[in-house]
Amino acid sequence: MKILITGATGLVGTALIHQLQEEDVSIHFLTTRSNQLDRIPNAKGFLWDPANNEMDPACWEGVTHLIHLAGTSISIPWTVSNRKKILESRVHSTNLLAQSLKEQKHTLRTVVAASAVGIYPSSITTEYSENAAPGTGFLADVVTQWETAVNALSNHAQVVIKLRTGLVLSRKGGVLPTLALPVNFGIGAAFGSGKQGQSWIHLSDLARLFVFALTQEQSAVYNAVAPNPVSQNELIKALGRYMKRPVFLPNIPAFLMRMVLGQRSALVLGSQYVKADAVQQQGFQFEYPTLEMALHNLYPTK
Repeated sequence: MKILITGATGLVGTALIHQLQEEDVSIHFLTTRSNQLDRIPNAKGFLWDPANNEMDPACWEGVTHLIHLAGTSISIPWTVSNRKKILESRVHSTNLLAQSLKEQKHTLRTVVAASAVGIYPSSITTEYSENAAPGTGFLADVVTQWETAVNALSNHAQVVIKLRTGLVLSRKGGVLPTLALPVNFGIGAAFGSGKQGQSWIHLSDLARLFVFALTQEQSAVYNAVAPNPVSQNELIKALGRYMKRPVFLPNIPAFLMRMVLGQRSALVLGSQYVKADAVQQQGFQFEYPTLEMALHNLYPTK
């Protein structure tokens, strides 16, 4: 098995490559910077530039599987130009991969593409499975267009898997350090009602899930979240317990977050309770199925 990875130097990509190297597979990766070509030990780097529709076709040599993670972070300010960058970094990069596969007449065994639970409507009561209708708003629009672009890769692969990820828990990056910082200083608090659903997954489980998806025989969409989502109130209080810090402040009002963050307040006020039943039915087993197990691993008792 030889795998091409986009987004290989990000939080998820780094964990994924570590996991794949334990599986003893050959790895190619794409990067936009020439000084990153030798960054990953025992992996071969190739240049691409999705913004200018350019990539090195040599990256496909011997490649049987593709893992597509590339995309600008949604946590940057949602200015007009940044919203365009968030969307185009996902759609244009995916279109470029499909175009290059077509030009090289190269067929893959499997494509595993990142997606996000932001495709679902915001609700504090509904639990979403993969067949739920998309929501509305910027995040849902981005993910919908992203997944539509991924569909074109099915013309060049036997199997296409989309993994809709939730909040990735890791102390190395992502949302957890941002949430943990005020908790560490004793000023942690949830936002709005605090009832909004937080569908999360431990970084280790997510890396394992991408590897698991490579072995699937049929195209599918899977929610890449742990089977036990929690409310934001529960998440912040649990962080306080495992960090041994009190959480006593009242929640930060929703109107204040909307004033400060504008549309980007959807990142902290939006709510998705998402089910993991489908991937479990395929045989995937989570090492960290509960928030308590995940935080115990991330904040071990001294």
